[in-house]
Amino acid sequence: MAAFSTLSLGSCGWRLANVSSNYVSSNQSDQLYIYTWTQYTDKELLTTFTTQTGMKVIADVYESNDVMLAKLQAGGGGTYSIIYPSDYMVQKMVEKGLLAEINHSRLIGLDNLFTQFHNPIYDPNNRYSIPFNWGTTGLLYNSEQLPNPPEDWEYLWQNQDKLNKRFTLLNDVREVMGATLRMLGYSYNSHNENEVKQAYQKLQLLKPAIAAFDTDAWQNKILAGDLSIAMCYSADAVKISKENPKLKFVIPRSGSSLWTDTIVIPKSNPNIAGAYAWINLILQPEVAAKISERLYISTPNRAGFEQLPKTIQDNTNLFPPESILAKCERLTPLGKFEEIYDRYWTQLLT
Repeated sequence: MAAFSTLSLGSCGWRLANVSSNYVSSNQSDQLYIYTWTQYTDKELLTTFTTQTGMKVIADVYESNDVMLAKLQAGGGGTYSIIYPSDYMVQKMVEKGLLAEINHSRLIGLDNLFTQFHNPIYDPNNRYSIPFNWGTTGLLYNSEQLPNPPEDWEYLWQNQDKLNKRFTLLNDVREVMGATLRMLGYSYNSHNENEVKQAYQKLQLLKPAIAAFDTDAWQNKILAGDLSIAMCYSADAVKISKENPKLKFVIPRSGSSLWTDTIVIPKSNPNIAGAYAWINLILQPEVAAKISERLYISTPNRAGFEQLPKTIQDNTNLFPPESILAKCERLTPLGKFEEIYDRYWTQLLT
């Protein structure tokens, strides 16, 4: 990942070093364990945090919300003080009693967020989470190999023979089933088993042509020219297209998922002082801007957005216009009905 070569906190009016005395007196661990998405790991940021606080940061990574939740529920998450779940997963984790409430009086810079992130539907008043990144899901395609660009999810079915073994879908039940449901005219969050079955049957028809269900490894393959198209998150698409401008990203016209990845504190956290210090670092405008610029993510931090170069502010893959966002839909927890999705997903994969 790109490093924060010019990261500076001097103009923030507050330094992470200020937490050191509180941290030392709390007699907590001198290590901060973070569980995050693969693409959110930035070594230089970890080093900066260590320099300012004296805490060593260890970041473990995952490639799906379900993998993260399974590890926590199996008892393997007791070392983590910070986790990065997506919006709908925040709701699930709250329902399962896994998250600590966030004490806003210990935060510096919460008012830097865009208004729409102050009271999100998935976590009213940011009671349990702080937004880190937001975006959409779509299709990244090689414009040299596919001169007629895809406009909707149905493109994969319409060009199945031409694309045989040259495209990937995310390894994520809610994203893949949701996109298919949306293409069929249904909701990403359908509670109708007949609709879910239709999506499964549609995917069964496509499966022989799918190269893989893959969340990360597709990136090197599409750069090498081995793939023509990949279902992916907008943040990954922007990063990869920087390496090869012939790779273009499209948000399907029938609609896509609109997601927010967040920062939460698990109840089992062993280093609460470190957790708040980490969140306060991320909330600083200078840091938020650098994260957006270096990691190609859509910052929810208004003050950070204002510090971005105009070319990034105007990048519609990172910051889509309202006309596109209006067609997108947030994933919401499905409760007991999730078992239906999982059953069809398991059948599809096997």
